[in-house]
Amino acid sequence: MVTIRLTRRGGRNAPFYHVVVTDSRKRQGGQTLEQVGYFNPIARGKDRRLELDLPRIDYWTGVGAQMSDRVSALVKSARGQAAAA
Repeated sequence: MVTIRLTRRGGRNAPFYHVVVTDSRKRQGGQTLEQVGYFNPIARGKDRRLELDLPRIDYWTGVGAQMSDRVSALVKSARGQAAAA
């Protein structure tokens, strides 16, 4: 099954996550099909906290990909921000 999930990057005490589309059987941080965004939980100043390619996420979910719980919440908040703007 294809999943859309977070993969951790960044150093110790400085988390940074890529939102990736991958085969659920692949290990975390392994080979991915596509990177569709990023999430920076400790963004400061002008750094962006969340950047998602929503059309690509819609495409992947349309062909059967499942989102993880955290990614689903991030997509929901991104759609809320886009509607408010």
